[in-house]
Amino acid sequence: MDVRKDFPIFQKRPDLLYFDSACTTLKPKPVIDAVVSYYSEYSACAGRSSHSLAKEVDAKFEESREKVAKFVGADKEQLIWTRNTTEGMNIIANTFDFSKRKKVVMSELEHHSSILPLKKVANVEFISANSNGRVDDEAWKKAIDNETALVVVHHTNNSIGTKSNLKEIIKIAHENGALVAVDGAQGAPHCEINFKKENYDFLAFSGHKMLGPTGIGALVVKEEILQKMPLFLVGGGTVESVTTRKIEYKKDQHRFEAGIQHYSGAIGLGAAVDYLNKLGMKNIEAHEHRLAKKMYDVLSGISGVKIYGPGYSSDHGALFSFNVKNAKPHEIALLLDKTKIAVRSGVFCAQPAMEALGATDGAVRVSLYVYNSEEEIEKFEEKLRKIAEIY
Repeated sequence: MDVRKDFPIFQKRPDLLYFDSACTTLKPKPVIDAVVSYYSEYSACAGRSSHSLAKEVDAKFEESREKVAKFVGADKEQLIWTRNTTEGMNIIANTFDFSKRKKVVMSELEHHSSILPLKKVANVEFISANSNGRVDDEAWKKAIDNETALVVVHHTNNSIGTKSNLKEIIKIAHENGALVAVDGAQGAPHCEINFKKENYDFLAFSGHKMLGPTGIGALVVKEEILQKMPLFLVGGGTVESVTTRKIEYKKDQHRFEAGIQHYSGAIGLGAAVDYLNKLGMKNIEAHEHRLAKKMYDVLSGISGVKIYGPGYSSDHGALFSFNVKNAKPHEIALLLDKTKIAVRSGVFCAQPAMEALGATDGAVRVSLYVYNSEEEIEKFEEKLRKIAEIY
């Protein structure tokens, strides 16, 4: 997939090998242009003023909502703009009705953005993963019962790159009367998602992990659930009318979008979706499968390197966590950075997951995307092999 020319950062840093896309992706020129265009050509507020600039913002803002919703198989009426996945999960936690059922089920492999908001408001039961980072269907069946209100699960794991068996998990949850919230931060950028067809109740994801700007994301909710969700943040844009005696709030998703919105971010995310659609999500997924197989072969072939999670499989994303024997993760990351290879080290905002995998002090993570190539992985192999030999 030859798209490197579309990313201006590579013109400034032609030798950069960027292997940290699970943290945040680089931005292609069409996305940058869309953001700049908002600020330079029609920088105004949506949904307030009646002048032409405001009307243009309003049109592009809602056009982007429709694009992004369609991208994940949803209707625009189901999409709430957020800052990121974390805010989406916080909205779920703070608007969910736990009056009848208080139990939340999730695995210990979840991101902190799922764990922390729900731990504040509900009784969370964690399912243990095995040493390979797998949670089998029987464990979900045992944990999810008629006391369960909500099941929270990742689409794709941010520590080891494996997908959840969402079809089975959603089936088990719905059979027990529980709803399902899917953390799609590592799923939406990498493969096709169909919110309605796959019967999710909630889906949260972030724009910056799918070539979009930072500070913009979305929470998608089934309409019948959205209509029952109580207010969270309120202010301008959430109301139909206000007097000192009575307030009438909006009925649609706009009642969760208080105050001035991140217009440039939403418009930029719409441009990112256009770019991804042009590449084709099936093509992106196939490209990443090739990268994943190559990366697994490289890592497993270097003496002293331990890969966390299961071995390579056809559903594995182009993301791996590993350690080098006798070395600390941050040491490896810094040494790679000196060779202009950007990776991440630490616990990846998923400390329980990394501890369950046996990486109590963290690990090194490589995560690849559309602008990476097999040739880059070969360069990475050369550098990492030399570093591993030192230790």
